[in-house]
Amino acid sequence: MATLNRKLVMENGSEFLGTGFGADAEALCEMVFNTSMVGYQEIVTDPSYTGQMVVMTYPLIGNYGVTDEDYETRTPTMGALVVREYNDLPSNFRYTKTLGELLEENGIPGIQGVDTRKINRMIRNEGSQRALLCSPQTTREEALARIRAYAYPSDVVSRVSSKKKWYARTPNACYNVVCIDCGVKLSIIRKLRDHDCNVLVVPYDTPAETIMSFKPDGLFLSNGPGDPEDVTPVIDTLRILRGKLPIFGICLGHQMIALAYGAKTFKMKFGHRGGNHPVMDLRTGKIEITSQNHSFAVDVDSLQGTGLTLTHQNLLDHTAEGMECVKERLFSVQYHPESAPGPQDSAYLFDRFIDLMNDAREEQTHA
Repeated sequence: MATLNRKLVMENGSEFLGTGFGADAEALCEMVFNTSMVGYQEIVTDPSYTGQMVVMTYPLIGNYGVTDEDYETRTPTMGALVVREYNDLPSNFRYTKTLGELLEENGIPGIQGVDTRKINRMIRNEGSQRALLCSPQTTREEALARIRAYAYPSDVVSRVSSKKKWYARTPNACYNVVCIDCGVKLSIIRKLRDHDCNVLVVPYDTPAETIMSFKPDGLFLSNGPGDPEDVTPVIDTLRILRGKLPIFGICLGHQMIALAYGAKTFKMKFGHRGGNHPVMDLRTGKIEITSQNHSFAVDVDSLQGTGLTLTHQNLLDHTAEGMECVKERLFSVQYHPESAPGPQDSAYLFDRFIDLMNDAREEQTHA
């Protein structure tokens, strides 16, 4: 029987003993759950999980290892991983290392053998909460004192954003896109390249005049971690650039667009994290099954009078999933159309971005 050498203590006082894997370290952070049945590598390496402890609802994790082609960032910044059963003997001809090795290399601790069903029900009923992954010798009182003293960080975007600009080029490119990096997933860059875009990725605090100096055909606002209200440099840049070029935002980018237009955002009880969220396109009535990962959402009522129109809505809780401003060639979605991991119902959104850039070019040609 595996040695019970790691303990999980939740903000509500619950304790769970389990076996450690990954890095031999402690973690104190916000605990959230993800309902995806596959895609743990993309989840672990998604910068949007910076400083978060993720509980997987699917019971077996690690069974197909980690592959070189499926990273969302090469330097994962997740806080910790909690699973029911970890498999350290992957069966997959593509795998190059185990999940435990990936976590260990990046200082991320994991715990297995705990009742993830019970933990996830607590989060669902009580909301996301702070948690400490520590040694079994840590007393409950000490753990709770540390948890109570913990404050959610407000600098997570600055931690994961690029420190300098970098290029992702594609042969015979037709479009030049600037991506404001707030923690962008590499799958999004791949999707833009698949659509004949050269992508210039710039730090989150790049000024508007610098972005325009690159003469982009379009601007992309990336996903990322944390509270959108903390990312004031991007919001200020958006206020300057709106209407000057086509803009497409995903996840955190969607929320920052809302704030730049004067709408409001709020923190959800436990967020949306998984690969099966139903979303309706209000313009067509079509329902998409989507991949999601976010703690914050746009207040639907606050969109009135901003110039933004609601285009997509979550069918489970009716939260805002998409917006547009036709006049200024801008649109955004809360979910992840790059579908890594997840269903591919939403890939058409990248085509829509291309169409907006084509329309802008034609307008300039005839001006």
